[in-house]
Amino acid sequence: MNLRGFYTLLYKELLRFYKVLLQTVIAPVITTLLYLLVFSHALKDHVTVYDHIAYTTFLVPGLVMMTVIQNAFANSSSSLIQSKVTGNIVFVLVTPLSHVEFYLAFLLAAIIRGLVVGLGVFVVACLFVPVPVHNVAILLLFALLGSAFLASLGIIAGIWAEKFDQLAGFQNFFIMPLTFLSGVFYSIHTLPDIWQTLSRFNPFFYMIDGFRYGFFGVSDVNPFYSLCFVGIALVLLAGLTLVMLGRGYKLRN
Repeated sequence: MNLRGFYTLLYKELLRFYKVLLQTVIAPVITTLLYLLVFSHALKDHVTVYDHIAYTTFLVPGLVMMTVIQNAFANSSSSLIQSKVTGNIVFVLVTPLSHVEFYLAFLLAAIIRGLVVGLGVFVVACLFVPVPVHNVAILLLFALLGSAFLASLGIIAGIWAEKFDQLAGFQNFFIMPLTFLSGVFYSIHTLPDIWQTLSRFNPFFYMIDGFRYGFFGVSDVNPFYSLCFVGIALVLLAGLTLVMLGRGYKLRN
């Protein structure tokens, strides 16, 4: 493995979001806290999900995980589409890096950004809302798997899209609906049977539900099942991403 090349590309991707922290870290934290403020104020007296957990407290894990996965997707997808549109992707492609090293550098940078923003949301939210922690290992595991899944999906979207509006369409019509219909603001047990069934086909639901279990020790489905679902989905998506990179799909033409 070309460790020096891998580190250089990873360093470049980390610098890319570090240089604009106001846009890549601070802005998502503020946006997520606004969700917490608005939804908790509007619904805290009308919605009870778990008997021993206040609705405002219930919101925090879902919002943290939502922030993690959205920013992991945004980091990898925006980096690739910008490189393709400006034409500087060629300077990465001509380097002696394999498609695996290329993938791992983009993946790790996106995971780091997602975790940094998620940690920022959690720390600030804890200043206003007491949030218990049931199992730190489960929290970290689901955060890593979820951010890796969305980082891989972001690489696929960045490879597929040829213009910024195509990437925006992918995010608005695919990522956002799956995120908001994943149980961030509610438990799926409050839904009609048909919507509960449909929710179980949404991989984002298992990420958020398993992550929430790490805080409260309760969840809508068995956390082991969620872990298996997310893990298998990540392996399949990573395989697809590596195939696309290996063939140079929409990158080498």
